[in-house]
Amino acid sequence: MVSDRVDRLASRAVFMCAFRSMFLAAAAYAALGLALWTGYLAYGIAVPTVPGGPIVWHAHEMMFGFGLAAVTGFALTAIAELTATPAFAPRTIVGFAALWLAGRVLFWLSGVLGSLPAAIADVALPVALAVALAPRLLRDPERRHHGFLWPIIALAAVAAGFHVDLWRGAYPMRWVDAAIGAMMTLVLVALGRVSVRIVNDALEATHRDDDDPPRYLARPPRRNLAISAIAAATLVDLVAPGSPVVGWLALAAAAAILNILNDWHVGRALLTRYAFVLYVAVWLMAAGYAALGAAALGAGLPASAARHLLSAGVMGLTIFAVMCIAGRIHAGYALDARRWVVVVAGSIVAAAVARAASPLVGDAAPIVQIASGAIWAAAFGVTLVHLGPVWWRPRIDGRHGCDEARS
Repeated sequence: MVSDRVDRLASRAVFMCAFRSMFLAAAAYAALGLALWTGYLAYGIAVPTVPGGPIVWHAHEMMFGFGLAAVTGFALTAIAELTATPAFAPRTIVGFAALWLAGRVLFWLSGVLGSLPAAIADVALPVALAVALAPRLLRDPERRHHGFLWPIIALAAVAAGFHVDLWRGAYPMRWVDAAIGAMMTLVLVALGRVSVRIVNDALEATHRDDDDPPRYLARPPRRNLAISAIAAATLVDLVAPGSPVVGWLALAAAAAILNILNDWHVGRALLTRYAFVLYVAVWLMAAGYAALGAAALGAGLPASAARHLLSAGVMGLTIFAVMCIAGRIHAGYALDARRWVVVVAGSIVAAAVARAASPLVGDAAPIVQIASGAIWAAAFGVTLVHLGPVWWRPRIDGRHGCDEARS
């Protein structure tokens, strides 16, 4: 009986490919979660009572609710394509969606049920993701895509550490900060693949009359140097939060990320919408680590401001971009050329920058924070309106599964 119900559920278009259900969950959760958080800040609307308090609930759910949903959808879709292996079965996708939903419900109820059920679900999702992806990634003799695996394993370890601190009665936010570092390394790994497609398509479009158009390369040494610097800063911050060493390592990470931008300077093709959105995300990451370094070295800026540049800014913008790119072409649609894409991308950046700068405006800080949260939530609400039907409905191009749209 249960198996029959799972089969009927798996037959729905939303479970045809992993990105569909998980991107839908991520966009909806971003809009609803930030709307609730903004209501709490503005009007004292109740948020779930969890161990650690409201800030812990908000930060945890943005990383392990919104962020991990998007990572799961992207990884299950992209790794199958990159390794030339079959797409994951709809029943498997239903399982991942159920595991993600269980984690949200159990964490929201952790004030009543305790943290153990939420801990099991929280750790199980990235562990299951790593187990599903590892055979496909490790069979590649050229080790071309191993970089996807290690940040996912790190997220599993971070989730475990978060709940161990809750169990000990310690404040667990250092683990949320570590999750941001793991997400940033994953962003760089993913951008190394996505940007090659997007920027080179833009170069071909802007050099149609050239017999030999220029090519964009995302050079691994530059990316690996930045990933190593981010990993070092994250690990030191985990064991010695806010120490001067963290400051210098964060500044080194910012410099390494700026070095990646040298790959991107390819002329007017960079100004096409999707290439430019990804380019801005790299700039935001460099700014976030520069601000984090300055905070640790006593510049007077709180570290939370820098982390909002990385989480709300970099993570929010890259997830939105991937939703617009992979979330359309793997559903049988061409890239969206309508104005809403630019408006939403600009809104996400503006909201993140405003939130990061809010400590600098004195008594107006609460108003700025409320406004930035409302704008960020609205941005993903608009995303859900425009992309939700794409993911929920069957393909319109006659294909099935995760195949890209026909040219």
